[in-house]
Amino acid sequence: MHVVATAGHVDHGKSTLVRALTGMEPDRLDEERRRGLTIELGFVWTKAADGGAIAFVDVPGHERLVTTMLAGVGPVPAVLFAVAADQGWQRQSAEHLAVLDALGVRHALLAVTRCDLADAATVRRTREDALARIAATSLGDVEAVEVSGATGAGLDDLRAALARLTARLPPPDRDADVRLWTDRVFTVRGRGTVVTGTLGAGTVRVGDRLAGPGGGTFRVRGLQTLKEERSEVGAVARVAVNLHGTGRIGRGEALLAPGRWLAADVVDVRLRGDPAADLPARLTLHAGSAAVPVHVRPLGADTARLKLR
Repeated sequence: MHVVATAGHVDHGKSTLVRALTGMEPDRLDEERRRGLTIELGFVWTKAADGGAIAFVDVPGHERLVTTMLAGVGPVPAVLFAVAADQGWQRQSAEHLAVLDALGVRHALLAVTRCDLADAATVRRTREDALARIAATSLGDVEAVEVSGATGAGLDDLRAALARLTARLPPPDRDADVRLWTDRVFTVRGRGTVVTGTLGAGTVRVGDRLAGPGGGTFRVRGLQTLKEERSEVGAVARVAVNLHGTGRIGRGEALLAPGRWLAADVVDVRLRGDPAADLPARLTLHAGSAAVPVHVRPLGADTARLKLR
């Protein structure tokens, strides 16, 4: 399996695009469908050209939902970046690109969407502008496809480009120590707690013991990937884990291979961008799917100490 997240400005057609690619509905909430606005993370998938599958994590594009966007993009190795031909580069286009650059994402594909709403010259200008902006970040030079999720024009080209993108992804380390960031937690009657996330490395098996937050421990009672029951799941994959244990777990927390990871509430970091002295005393640290309030203490011009609260 390959996992690809969406990114881009609100109303630039991300959900329409993955809906057209997969035939599945990424917007799970009634409010999302009523407003035509993605609020929560959506999860859909389709068959890949190599016989496997491509799972999409569809993220919201609204400026007030960047924390949710980060929870979806954080553990994912590749991104489908959407820019609408008729609107061009927008504020959240820049914000989402800055997020991807900060995360060091290196694999992406540009989809110039809503091409049915713009003339050829406008489509070309939007494409060239977006490619130049993306090239200046960790993503570097990326392939671009012109497409319309509404009419279906360009979808075959997009599928072919996605196949090329996923073929270039580095192979995951399935023997690595498990660290699964949770992006959804819910209860199933008769089964108990289920968490979902993107498994970026390692392998999870039914019967495994995993460490949770606050010293909690859990046993893996069951596993699913793309709605299919499995006895084990190796990276990279979207995975749902049915847990039994003594602790509590929520979104933005991690399930870990026991005894293989160290926890810290004080972290020293090297900064890019604003000097440490110009940072506010309190910020939010994003890691994986987590969003954690931190107190900031400058240590030097480009270093700071973060105390997690």
